Amino acid sequence: MTHRVAVLDKELCQPKKCGLECIKYCPVNKSGADCIVMNEEIKKAQIDEDLCNGCGICVKVCPFEAITIVNLATELGTEKIHQYGMNSFRLYRLPTPKKGEVVGLLGRNGMGKSTVVSILSGNLKPNLGNYESPPEWDEILKSFAGTELKTHFEKIKNQEIKASIKPQQVYHVAEIFDGTAKELLDKYDQRNVTQDLIRQLSLENSIEHHVKELSGGELQRLAVAVAASKEADFYFFDEPSSYNDVFQRRGVARVIHSLANIGKSVMVVEHDLTLLDFLSDYIDVLYGEPAAYGIVSNILSTKVGINVFLDGYLPNENVRFRDKKFTFDVSTSTDDFEKGEVVISYPELKRQYPAFSVSIDAGQVRRGEVLGIMGANALGKTTMMKMIAGVEKPDVGEIDRAVTISYKPQYLTNDIDVDVISVLDAANGGPIFGSVEEEQIVDPLKIKKLYNKSVKNLSGGELQKVAIVTCLLKKADVYALDEPSAFLDVEDRIAVAKFIQRFVRSYAKSAIIIDHDIQLMDLISDKMVIFEGVSGKAGHATSPLTKAEAMNMFLKSLDITFRRDEATRRPRVNKAESRLDKMQKESGNFYYKI
Repeated sequence: MTHRVAVLDKELCQPKKCGLECIKYCPVNKSGADCIVMNEEIKKAQIDEDLCNGCGICVKVCPFEAITIVNLATELGTEKIHQYGMNSFRLYRLPTPKKGEVVGLLGRNGMGKSTVVSILSGNLKPNLGNYESPPEWDEILKSFAGTELKTHFEKIKNQEIKASIKPQQVYHVAEIFDGTAKELLDKYDQRNVTQDLIRQLSLENSIEHHVKELSGGELQRLAVAVAASKEADFYFFDEPSSYNDVFQRRGVARVIHSLANIGKSVMVVEHDLTLLDFLSDYIDVLYGEPAAYGIVSNILSTKVGINVFLDGYLPNENVRFRDKKFTFDVSTSTDDFEKGEVVISYPELKRQYPAFSVSIDAGQVRRGEVLGIMGANALGKTTMMKMIAGVEKPDVGEIDRAVTISYKPQYLTNDIDVDVISVLDAANGGPIFGSVEEEQIVDPLKIKKLYNKSVKNLSGGELQKVAIVTCLLKKADVYALDEPSAFLDVEDRIAVAKFIQRFVRSYAKSAIIIDHDIQLMDLISDKMVIFEGVSGKAGHATSPLTKAEAMNMFLKSLDITFRRDEATRRPRVNKAESRLDKMQKESGNFYYKI
C-alpha cells in the first residue's frame, strides 16, 4: 500500500496559457472519474489524491512543471505533522529540541525547515494533515504520546515556551526598525549581554551606525545578537553564516554554543557543512521533494548525519532519498593548468580610498582554471574582482583589457518585475528556450521551471541560481562570481561548484570565485589568492598559490586545522588542542601535506 502525495505549484500553474493537458490526458478522468478538475474558485487545477493512481502522466504533460506526484510508504501517512491545504506542501515527523545541545537541520531548501520552526516555536499549530478541520490540542498531544515532543507541546499549549528566532532574510530588520544597531540590541536584550555580544560578534565598528547603513554581514551578526540576547527556552538560527567571513562565522558559532552551554535548546539551519559540523551536537536530515513534501529523519550524530546526507541513503530507515552520492576530490595538482594559455595577466595593483587601501600582488589566470579568492571581509576582495572585471580602475597598475569578463556581484537585487526567461534571453543574446545554451547551462542548474516567475518573487536561492546562470550565459573569456554560495542549500552548492568547474574546462574558459565556504572553495579551486590585513583599513592579496599552500596559509591565520573524513573525503575541523590538531600545527600541515 502507498500513501499518495499530489502537489500543485499554484504560482507555476497557468491554465490560460496551456491546453489543460493534465485534465485531458489523465487516465482516471478518461475512465469517467474526476481525478483532476478545474477549481473554479481559484482557477487552478485540483487533484484528488484518493482517486489518483500515481501514473505520473500529468507530471510529464504539464508544460509548466507545476505538478508533483509521489508515492510514499503508507505508514508515513500516520506521521503527517502539517499540511497547508489541498495539493499543498506537507511535513512528516518533527525533530526534537534537546536541552543543552545544538541540533542541526540539514536538507535542501523547500523541505519544511521554516514549518518546523513555526511549529516548535508555537507560532503554528500542527494540523496533523487535517487542514479542513484542524484538531484541538488534546488530539495533538495524544498523537505525540510517549515521545519527548509531547512535553514540548504541552508547554506550548500552556504558553510556557519562549522562543527566539533569527530569520533567514535579515534585510527585513532594516525595513522594520528605524534606529541604530545599539538601539535595536538594547531594545531586545533581556539577558544583559549586549557588550559581550558586541565583542564576540565583532560589531564594535558598526554598533553606532543606523541599521539601514549596515552591510549584509553586519546585519546578519546583529540579527544573531538580537536573537541571542532574548530570554528564551528555545533558540533557532536560520542560516546565520550568510555574508560573514570565516573569522566572523567562528564568532557566530561561539555565541550559539554559549546558549547550549547554559542549558538552552538550540536548533540551527546551516548550509555551510564545515560550520554545521563544528556547531552541531546532533543532526536531523530533512529529505523529500522541494515545495512538495518534507520528511524529518531520526536524530543522528553530527558525523553520521552529514555523511548520510552526502551519501543520499539513511541506513537505519532503509531509505534512499537521492540517486547519487556526493564526494569531494582530494587532488591539489595544478600541472594541467601550468601549460595552459594565460587568459588574463595583471601586474601589482593598488587602490586607495579615503579610509581604506588595498594592494594586490601580480598574478595570472590560465585557460581552464578556477582561481579562488579567500580572506576576511572588508579587505578588498570585491574591489580586486571589480578591478579585474573593469568595473573599477586601479590607482597603480593596468589590466590587459583584451579579454571579456562576465561579472556576478555579491549583492543581488530582485526589485524588477520581469520574467526570468526575459532576463536569460537578454544574457544569451537571443531566445533561450530550445537553445543549446538551455541544454548545457540552464538544465544542469535546474531553473527551467522558474521561466515564467517574476524576478521580484524569487527566493534567495532561486535568485542566486538565476544570477549564476545569467553570468555564465554571457559570452566571455573570464567569469567572475562573488559569493555564489549565498542562500544556496548544500546540494546546490556542490552542484554549482562542480558545474562551474566542468563548464570552465569544457569550454576552455576561466573563472574567478570569491566565497567564504571553505568546503566549496576547496572543491572548486585550482589555485587560490589569500587576502590578509586589517579589515576596513588595509588589505593585501598574495599572488595565486597552489591550493595546498593557500589553504595551509589561510587556516594558520584562523589557528584551525582540518582533516578529511575517511568516508566522504570532506574537510572536517579538528577539535582545538586535540592530538591531531597539535600534530598538524607542529608539522605546519594545517590541512594539506606540503
